[in-house]
Amino acid sequence: MFEGNIFGRLDQKLQHAVADAGYSEPTPIQAKAIPALLDGRDLIGCAQTGTGKTAAFMLPILNRLVRERKARRIGHPRALILSPTRELAAQTARNAEIYSKYCNLPLACVFGGVSQYGQVKDIKKGAETIVACPGRLIDLMTQGIVFLESVECFVLDEADRMLDMGFLPDIKRIMSKLPVRRQSLFFSATMPPAVRKLAGELVRDPVEITIAPEKPAVEQIDQMAIFAEKPCKDAILIALLAEHPEWTKVMVFAKMRHGADRIVKKLLRAGTACAAIHSDKTQNQRTRALEAFRRGENRVLVATDIASRGIDVPDVSCVINMDLPLETENYIHRIGRTARAGGSGTAVSLVSNEEKHMLKAVERLMKKSVRVVPAPKTAVPAPACQGAGADGAKRQQGGNHPAGGGRGKGRGPRQKRKRGSNLGFRQSDFRRKNGNGLP
Repeated sequence: MFEGNIFGRLDQKLQHAVADAGYSEPTPIQAKAIPALLDGRDLIGCAQTGTGKTAAFMLPILNRLVRERKARRIGHPRALILSPTRELAAQTARNAEIYSKYCNLPLACVFGGVSQYGQVKDIKKGAETIVACPGRLIDLMTQGIVFLESVECFVLDEADRMLDMGFLPDIKRIMSKLPVRRQSLFFSATMPPAVRKLAGELVRDPVEITIAPEKPAVEQIDQMAIFAEKPCKDAILIALLAEHPEWTKVMVFAKMRHGADRIVKKLLRAGTACAAIHSDKTQNQRTRALEAFRRGENRVLVATDIASRGIDVPDVSCVINMDLPLETENYIHRIGRTARAGGSGTAVSLVSNEEKHMLKAVERLMKKSVRVVPAPKTAVPAPACQGAGADGAKRQQGGNHPAGGGRGKGRGPRQKRKRGSNLGFRQSDFRRKNGNGLP
């Protein structure tokens, strides 16, 4: 079926499932990783999402389970995959089910935010593979439902995101329960020193694979910025969606949870099918929103940065940043939801005057300028925007930013601060002090 192809080394049942999934040729990371993993090697892989990474580690694991059958022990998985978010865990489990549909290899996917009842039921059916988020897995270990001494294959996926989310103590606690003799796989989109140190503690004599995209993702994305003050942004978003019917799947990012909910209300009033996904939503709400977006029932998915990594939704036409992210690197992860698997896409950022320094930071990170374009003429301005157009145009023409807006020629007169204003405090400082800065 796959003669002369690395997929040809897999069990016949897996080959049939791979063919059903529409695979014909392996991606670069699959071509490099699968042979080493079939030979039992540990692995460190550095690759962006959307490169076929899940199949690169999941197919060799399933191949081992189907060819080396063992008596099932309830609560003693043979393979464990750790994921940073519920959505990524669910996506990995869904792919594993696709690949193993002819193999009768029970699987459980465990994460917080929902009742553990169904997850425990899957484990007690003899799940040989568990895909898990660290918190819920530790809960089940503490309850005496899951034991890790029989794990033969361990995967730490999106390791850099794990560390960003503060999971390092949980990861080390889980690693301490794993058997010494095991195959360990470590995947990360980036390799800063802390991530590299963790990899050194996990793997032994690993094969190292780094997959750079043939064309960097940021170069495949048409990036634009529109200078707009906050009260004007909702009207611009609605106008952009109306002017671009070809954008059939649009992800809109906001910094704050309440901001995401507000955007959804505005879009629903404008007749756009949409939903929000953030940490205040229950897991069932998040799952329904994501599936409706995948199926095309909702044109727009509004998200905080919880959804900027690891979510692979095919054919996202455009990403719109209602706010620039506080962490500059998250800009890359956000816009990376479009132009997946070598495709192309569009990213639009609505940049207020106080965010222009953040746009400069993004350009420094990418070593590339973002094209500034005018707001759609069809945008119906909010009352706070009335009469601001001419002044905004002047700001765009002047200043020391390539697109204007700094302290140069064209800056409007300095306004006096009102008594009682947040003199000396940045807005981000205020959020941190009040504990409202979580996505």
